[in-house]
Amino acid sequence: MKLKQLFLIVLAAGISYAAMAQSFNNLPVNTQKPPLHGKHWMAITGKPLAATAGAIVFSKGGNAVDASCAMLAATCTMFDVLSWGGETQALIYNPKTKKVIAINALGVAPTGATADFFKSKGMGYPPQYGPLAAVTPGTPGGLMVMLAEYGTMSLKDVLAPAMQLAEGYPIEAQTANSFERSKETLKQWPYSKAVFLPHLGEKREAPVAGEIFVQKDLLATLQKLIDAEQQALKKGKSRKEAIYAAYDRFYKGDLAKEIARGTQEQGGLITEKDLANWKVITEEPLMVNYKGIDVYKMQQWTQGPVMLQALNMLENIDLKAMGFNSAKYIHTLYQVMNLTFADRDFYYGDPYFGPEEPIKGLLSKEYAKERVKAINWERNDTKAGPGDPYPFEGKTNPYKDYLKQWSQAASTTYTSPLSEDYLHQVFLGTTSVEAADKEGWVVSITPSGGWNPACIAGKTGIGLSQRMQSFVTDPKENPYNVVEPGKRPRVTLTPTLALKDGKPFLSFAVQGGDTQDQNLLQFFLNMVEFGMTVQEATEAPNVNSDQLWLSLGGEDRKPKYGNMLLHESTPPYVRKELQGMGYRLRFGDRTSGPINAIYFDWEHGSFWGGSSNHGEDYGIGW
Repeated sequence: MKLKQLFLIVLAAGISYAAMAQSFNNLPVNTQKPPLHGKHWMAITGKPLAATAGAIVFSKGGNAVDASCAMLAATCTMFDVLSWGGETQALIYNPKTKKVIAINALGVAPTGATADFFKSKGMGYPPQYGPLAAVTPGTPGGLMVMLAEYGTMSLKDVLAPAMQLAEGYPIEAQTANSFERSKETLKQWPYSKAVFLPHLGEKREAPVAGEIFVQKDLLATLQKLIDAEQQALKKGKSRKEAIYAAYDRFYKGDLAKEIARGTQEQGGLITEKDLANWKVITEEPLMVNYKGIDVYKMQQWTQGPVMLQALNMLENIDLKAMGFNSAKYIHTLYQVMNLTFADRDFYYGDPYFGPEEPIKGLLSKEYAKERVKAINWERNDTKAGPGDPYPFEGKTNPYKDYLKQWSQAASTTYTSPLSEDYLHQVFLGTTSVEAADKEGWVVSITPSGGWNPACIAGKTGIGLSQRMQSFVTDPKENPYNVVEPGKRPRVTLTPTLALKDGKPFLSFAVQGGDTQDQNLLQFFLNMVEFGMTVQEATEAPNVNSDQLWLSLGGEDRKPKYGNMLLHESTPPYVRKELQGMGYRLRFGDRTSGPINAIYFDWEHGSFWGGSSNHGEDYGIGW
């Protein structure tokens, strides 16, 4: 037998064996991208050039906070998925204190942003796009606070890669094409039109892939921040004080004046006072323990506690016995998400504004056991609604009447199909930044806002956030998240850190609006329950529920009961069983936003990096 024939037989046998293994176990047998490995540091984010920015800073001796700030600055400069005027949510593990710190750099609703204001304009929610969708910029402040408090380098050094990108970088097709698709919207705003559409009047008005995309105004803004820092250093100020001098220039100086002027010129509400009064908040994160692993999330102004609630519930269920992505496993995840997202939709909001959210009750193990009892194990429950966590805090629910109305609304099944561009929309916007170093610093960030189509604030080059749309105007929908000046909207953004035996175990995040904690929950279970590697877990098929109130979008935010997105490889017998349980199925070749993650291999003293096979996400390790 010829060697070539023997090779083909062995190869066919290997493929056949792999196919059988996948069929019997429903587990992924390989990955489309290799895992990353590193001993000294790891840098992962949503763009290859931005990951390179992190690597540059690491190579200059920076720590994981320095590198994550460089990656954040670079991704903001590259637009499409976020901009400088957006919001930043970060979890940082400090190896000196062995504590996890939360950075709340979400902007607030500006002066005049009330429920009555938006209702007077015929809006059920603040708009999706434009100056009226903007909360105050949070990302510049978040970056500078993280760098000043936990980094080691100057703002000048950390912003250097982003400034080179603003001078001009070869734009990638994904971003260039998004500008072209959105050009009619961008033309509404003069400063956006000037930046994003350099070929006005031509057939294609946006840049083409590979064209050098220049942002002169943004470069000037970043230079002003550096100038403020360097002037402070010349006056004898410390590294930290100098960075805060740049912070003050952005929020209280000439940059703030131009942001307010440019926003108001285009119909927005942000004032100089709104910018001056806003502050980054360093918080205690929320945490639950799942089978010996401490999982950390941001507070209830994000949707992060959804995953913590779900883990509390799933701890009472033998998931491994069900088998990965079996019909029973998928049904269990969907039902748990029904209940936890219903709690999110009704109870989550800004903890710095009243009324006080019942977060202690929501995260109690006893409440989770009670919620598990509500699961219908045979069919999808279209009436699943918020629970009542107040008794688990020893209190009485002040919104029982709203709860009854919420449940009555849920009893009417809403059955409109998902739009054709659902898959395109659901995983766009936002990115994630993951970084770790040999000194023990770990950073997980989910920055967002100012995505395309972005309204740029005057001559600053700063694309404004669109996060105001995540508020509600009717307290019956969520009494904790009604729009109000100075208040933060409840956002979908949700970085994650997990510790085991007191040491970092996983750092992970994803983009994708309401799907984020759905995808991150499954990523975590893939590793902890099913033994996948970090790269296998980022690529594994996910289940996505649409049975929740949308946090982003137009006027139609209602749940689509029983709608489920599954991977196209889902076996026919699983599909049939799920349909028999009352689900309406939709399929795709990508079933999560791009997940980025770092696994800490303490046995070998190394990092494993995982970067999803969906999108342009990229990592570098050393």
